[in-house]
Amino acid sequence: MAEEDIQAKLQNYRTAPFDARFPNSNQTRNCWSNYLDFYRCQKALDAKGVDTAPCDWYKRVFTSICPISWVQKWDDQREEGNFPGKI
Repeated sequence: MAEEDIQAKLQNYRTAPFDARFPNSNQTRNCWSNYLDFYRCQKALDAKGVDTAPCDWYKRVFTSICPISWVQKWDDQREEGNFPGKI
């Protein structure tokens, strides 16, 4: 049931919903937090051997609000091992 709910939400997803943690119009922290949450979620679920589909929510949020250049820079930093965030 929960998996079906997640899949339905992902299919109906349009843009990042309101997040009370980030009430202001500047969405930089929201972008950063969702990027980190996506990779933390993947890491945690991979360690448990569970499907990582629920993590797709975070990816959809950060890809809708983060500039592509930021995401590319962060991806490069993760690959090079000098990413500043704690995943």
